[in-house]
Amino acid sequence: MLIYDAISPAPRCLRMFVLEKGLRLPAVTVDVMRGENREPAYLTINPAGQTPALRLDDGSTLAEAVAIAEYLEELHPQPVLIGATPEQRAQTRQWWRRVELNVTEFIHNAFHYAEGLARFEPRIPVLPEAAAGLKRVAQDRLAWLDGLFGAGPYLCGERFSAADIWLYVWLDFGVGVNQPFDRQLPNIGPWFERMAARPSAAASRQLLASA
Repeated sequence: MLIYDAISPAPRCLRMFVLEKGLRLPAVTVDVMRGENREPAYLTINPAGQTPALRLDDGSTLAEAVAIAEYLEELHPQPVLIGATPEQRAQTRQWWRRVELNVTEFIHNAFHYAEGLARFEPRIPVLPEAAAGLKRVAQDRLAWLDGLFGAGPYLCGERFSAADIWLYVWLDFGVGVNQPFDRQLPNIGPWFERMAARPSAAASRQLLASA
């Protein structure tokens, strides 16, 4: 297998997942800053032009960080990051969907329309006038998520999961692109500090080793 890695939040989510799994997978870096992911050579690998991607041993390719994480969990079920039972897997996916649909998508698009505008304007439709509203929605939904947070210490209670990884990476990304979150949120504030203390949090900032 070969991971197509990049300096971007979704690939970092996958890197942190791989690190937590203790896996060693070869990788190549796709230079998304100069748009290598939109060039013909990469589009033959992933026609969606997104990173990360995973080339399988049979030459086929999987795309979408969530789908790749699910695949790797199937191959390497320990340590458990999605779930060991149907109930655990459903619980993780519940929180994962809440995180993606209510928080990370708004952070992502707000970045496209504001701080990342110069980079993305030649590539995708952008709405600069929507950026401020998207940022407000992300923060509102994060406060909503904080209210759903149970006894913790993680989104799935005592069980650390992929949902925690996805929320942490995107909130950390937001801090660096003028989308800081309210550290006084009673549940997510302390949770973020717990996540930041995990070795994989710092290690995932680095690209995976080249193949």
